[in-house]
Amino acid sequence: MKNQLIKELLVSEPDGRSVKVCGWVRTIRDSKNLVFIQVNDGSCFAGIQLAYDRSNPNGADTASIEKELKRVSTGASVIAEGKIIPSPASGQAVEVTLMSLRVVGESPSDYPLQKKGHSVEFLREIAHLRPRTNMIGAVMRVRSQMAFAVHSFFQERGFQYFHAPLITCSDCEGAGEMFQVTTLDLNRIAEAGIKAGAKGMNPEKASELVDYSKDFFGRMSSLTVSGQLEAETYATALSRVYTFGPTFRAENSNTPRHLAEFWMIEPEMAFFELEDDMDLAEDFVKYLMNWALTKCAEDMQFFDSRVQKGLIETLTAVANSDFARISYTDAVKELEKNNDKFEFKAFWGCDLQTEHERFLTEQVFKKPVMVYDYPKEIKAFYMKLNPDGKTVRAVDVLVPGIGELIGGSEREADYDKLINRIKELGMKPEDYWWYLDLRKFGTVPHSGFGLGFERLIRYITGMGNLRDVIPFPRAPKLCDF
Repeated sequence: MKNQLIKELLVSEPDGRSVKVCGWVRTIRDSKNLVFIQVNDGSCFAGIQLAYDRSNPNGADTASIEKELKRVSTGASVIAEGKIIPSPASGQAVEVTLMSLRVVGESPSDYPLQKKGHSVEFLREIAHLRPRTNMIGAVMRVRSQMAFAVHSFFQERGFQYFHAPLITCSDCEGAGEMFQVTTLDLNRIAEAGIKAGAKGMNPEKASELVDYSKDFFGRMSSLTVSGQLEAETYATALSRVYTFGPTFRAENSNTPRHLAEFWMIEPEMAFFELEDDMDLAEDFVKYLMNWALTKCAEDMQFFDSRVQKGLIETLTAVANSDFARISYTDAVKELEKNNDKFEFKAFWGCDLQTEHERFLTEQVFKKPVMVYDYPKEIKAFYMKLNPDGKTVRAVDVLVPGIGELIGGSEREADYDKLINRIKELGMKPEDYWWYLDLRKFGTVPHSGFGLGFERLIRYITGMGNLRDVIPFPRAPKLCDF
């Protein structure tokens, strides 16, 4: 008999037909005559109840079932066959009367996910088992749906899916917080440094011991922090592309908002100016919110009731809003009027803090806000310079509850302005020769934005920490699984 997913069985007709159920035991209640086993297979939030009546076995393989019941415990995996019937219990439409039962994998008493509440901190210590919990299972189903939504949005609008390289010699953000990729023997380099130091070598010149021409790529290389620069090359050939893949940042931060490995969504569009970029970003956010509310309704109810009260109302409001738009200069003026409310005082030239962003969305506009035209000193080198020479055509999309959700810009399309900006920031133009070439050969206005996928999932689920919305979190001192 072919097994069906539990989510399919729960919405099927209770017509007494024979079905097969496969999954993991959540709970078992064994009274004198009645046995109830709750089984979940991860396909949906709810499990299905297997019912066995010793006083009325109704053709069940009683000897075999009684033998297997002695092996059933929380966490055990089972394969059961029975008949699907209406359930007399409240809260469930159907159940399965047990005809046969086989324990595939036993679960001993030290199984850590017993029927009690577990903190998210404890669950991170058993990342290999936490998907079996209601919370993490729901998060991962939402994550799966939202990944599909990302592709659907861009495919419906004529974008090409672009796979950006994970290994690069360019620092997209210019911050230098990158994981180095090397095949050089670090132990031998350290030994050489010790010997050189004994001869009076200045420790600050220790890097001179490294000959990158002998490394695998012949020069210093790192894991990427963004696929944007490479995506721009394909946008200037295919018009509209998007990346959706892992990126890495070696920022030594132990906060709920930082991961060392995370996924980024980065569309790049040729012939798009900032206003076009902003229109697309707004459409994208609304599309994702609507997708979560309609496609993940059962899991969203759980998050709304158990994780963050009012979550569904918040996301619905975002989906139905016309996003406000305000320049950075005007936003700062508004914030300065309320500086007594902030830990970090707002002033022109400051990088807006989360408290500033949330104030704009939750207090001033009471809906999502797009802040544009930021000071060039606080934004990346590739952003298009405005005629005032002080600001760039950047935009941040702010939403109630967390602040910034998306960051984007129109890219600098002028060769001379871009190379001057690279030099101004102390970067090496030769490291970006190919990127500069895009401005030499058929340059066009083009724009894009970036959305951290984990930040999106955290927002949609109401979870408090990015480490709880990615299957296996990578952070400082955290790479055990």
